[in-house]
Amino acid sequence: MTTTRRGLLAGSAAVVVGAALDAPAAQAHTGNGSGSGQKPTVVLVHGAFADASGWNGVASRLIRDGYPVVAPPNPLRSVASDSAYLAGILATLSGPLVLVAHSYGGIVVTNAATGNPNVKALVYVNAFVPDQGETLLGLQTKYPGSRLSEEALDFRPYGEGLVDGYIKKERFHDVFAGDLPKATAELMWAGQRPADVRTLGEPSGAPAWKTIPSWYLVGRDDQVLPPAAQRFMARRAGAHTFEADASHVAMIAQPAATAALVKRAAR
Repeated sequence: MTTTRRGLLAGSAAVVVGAALDAPAAQAHTGNGSGSGQKPTVVLVHGAFADASGWNGVASRLIRDGYPVVAPPNPLRSVASDSAYLAGILATLSGPLVLVAHSYGGIVVTNAATGNPNVKALVYVNAFVPDQGETLLGLQTKYPGSRLSEEALDFRPYGEGLVDGYIKKERFHDVFAGDLPKATAELMWAGQRPADVRTLGEPSGAPAWKTIPSWYLVGRDDQVLPPAAQRFMARRAGAHTFEADASHVAMIAQPAATAALVKRAAR
């Protein structure tokens, strides 16, 4: 087995501490809306082993509060093509944008937002925040603690020489969604969307977080992307960072807190 098959990623999540969200943020970015008070469109980007429905709890709260929301599919084929796909979608949206990413979606928004003047904020939820040239595998293994190892995955070939990775059924709940009911995790496993294993070793491009303000949710109980790696990436990006006792899918387990962080970034 090649190293590019070790420790496939996922869609990531950590949850905000509600009390912290009620306090003013130091150096909070303002002006995300237009002079007419227009609320930014929130674009929710899922990661691997997931789909856009993982954002439903967050999206419903944002829509209720008057935010336009788009939750596009993430193809999960390659960093370059997935980023180009999202960039194309963003080009069709007018007005200010806030991009919210989970896990692998983090590398996608980091690349897709670069050079787009409409993107006013980036929100990372247990997500990868790479610098130029870094890879998912390098960031996932930078610190110990990930249980998403090669042994936790099923590999299924598609096409000629192409391989997708899936989380095994017996590992899905404990590794990916430990704070959700097992019945919910079983449904998520059944509908999981795989990622091409080539994404693990594909270098990231110029990062949007160097010019766009960012926010980060660290999940202290994440078994996919170690919390130490999340804190490292958030600190390096200068992100407004919050933590909570949450698994990799905090946007599902704690949608209210996640939506509160998105609204904070959208101010």
